[in-house]
Amino acid sequence: MWYILLSEFVRDLRKQKLRAFLTIMAISWGTFAVILLLAFGQGLSSKMIEGLLGGGNQVMMIYPGQTSTEFNGLPPGRRIRFTEEDLRLIQERVPGIAYISPQYGRHNMNLRSPHHSVNTYGEGVGPDYEIMRTTFAAKGSRFINPYDVAEQRRVVFLGDEIAAELFPNNDAVGSTLFIDATPFTIIGLMQPKLQTSMNNGPDSRRAIMPYTTYRNMYNERYLGSILVSPENPQLQQHTVDEIMKVLAGRYQFDPADTEAVFIWDFIEFEEMNRKVADGITLFLFSVGFFTLLIAGVGVANIMYVVVKERTHEIGVKKALGARRKHILLQFITESLLISFAGGLLGIAAASGIIRFVISLNLTEGAGEFFGQPILSYQVVLVTVGLLTLIGFAAGVFPARKAAALQPVEALRYE
Repeated sequence: MWYILLSEFVRDLRKQKLRAFLTIMAISWGTFAVILLLAFGQGLSSKMIEGLLGGGNQVMMIYPGQTSTEFNGLPPGRRIRFTEEDLRLIQERVPGIAYISPQYGRHNMNLRSPHHSVNTYGEGVGPDYEIMRTTFAAKGSRFINPYDVAEQRRVVFLGDEIAAELFPNNDAVGSTLFIDATPFTIIGLMQPKLQTSMNNGPDSRRAIMPYTTYRNMYNERYLGSILVSPENPQLQQHTVDEIMKVLAGRYQFDPADTEAVFIWDFIEFEEMNRKVADGITLFLFSVGFFTLLIAGVGVANIMYVVVKERTHEIGVKKALGARRKHILLQFITESLLISFAGGLLGIAAASGIIRFVISLNLTEGAGEFFGQPILSYQVVLVTVGLLTLIGFAAGVFPARKAAALQPVEALRYE
């Protein structure tokens, strides 16, 4: 049976060579568009999220502010300042905290090596900072550990870009670096990363030391901010509320006063960006879908022509006992074969373009932010599903028309 269907399909293609060729090319182009748009859309979405996570991975940055309302007889306008004691209180009283780190910081910190001198933003932080801010150490180096903090060691971790400037011979790790005229040992360099969200400049140009070392070196009493990451991001709002209660109780301000303490919520920001990325993917999919849908109209047209040309043949088949389902199956199968033939060509062409772009390894300039196209099996499955749906829809109506023909009327048609 399938052999007969295929032979009839080939015969129809030979009779309608130009129309069949144009229809298959239209399907190919539509498939090509769907694959490319989805692949590049996924690549762009992936880079958007990667760039965001480069600034912080499911973290909240808590900044001190100034009270804006009266509370328990205390006037508004009181300045809030954090100390290291606040970290201990948050850890003790707020459940579900996975990571936490203090953040001291200052601009124009002078770094001097035997090769170069540069001013940059420097920070004093704890070991948990590495995971929260994705400042992972490059091979052969390490980040700050608890012993560095406890012993107030003069060690420093450098961003990859500034390390290359200070030590062009790639011998930074283990070398001595003078920070504001004080000698430090370089223990680690940051792995290169994409960062589209940042505060006080990119991490690639940052100098990081243990917060105890920073505090004593600069005689700092107050923190610049506190970095917190909850165990369960789904309970992010509950964690925020509990932190506000703890700080409000300590500094005597209204927990609802958002100006007393400002929280930069990366978790909420990440969720918003994921929705934007999904929206971009959906838009690109819609463009490709309608392109493919127009090609499907061409398939329907050629199937109506085939039904018209084979009316007499249909009458003979029905007179010899062919059932309605046999006629339906014949024309729907031909419609699907046309769709799949064009679809395979489109998938092959799109795959070739995507592999070529990936081989170019565009990781600099615009390529760093737009990302490489991603040809995933989900994209292929979605495309095959669309081809099946459009092929079936394009064939079912001509097939129903063919199956509804009366044998006597069909046999009169010449």
